[in-house]
Amino acid sequence: MNRILIAAAAVILTTPLAIAGPIDSACVRSERGARQPALCSCVQQVANQTLSRSDQRLAASFFRDPHKAQVVRMSKRDADNAFWARYKAFAGTAEAYCR
Repeated sequence: MNRILIAAAAVILTTPLAIAGPIDSACVRSERGARQPALCSCVQQVANQTLSRSDQRLAASFFRDPHKAQVVRMSKRDADNAFWARYKAFAGTAEAYCR
């Protein structure tokens, strides 16, 4: 796990700053994110490395509707379960890298 985090951090550190993506935009518009734009940008950089664009749009929708995250997490659909696994990996990497 640590090797994965280190590899992800290395890729992120060598990637130019991203133009605001869906997660960064949703984060900055959120109550907490408006006070921490650098954190939102960091999380977007991790998303660019770990999530597809459609996954990013779905994850960004959780900022507007947190209940939607619970619905996806509890879903029995294979596609939702696969997304949730990718989302958890993204969240863990973002948490470790964007402290």
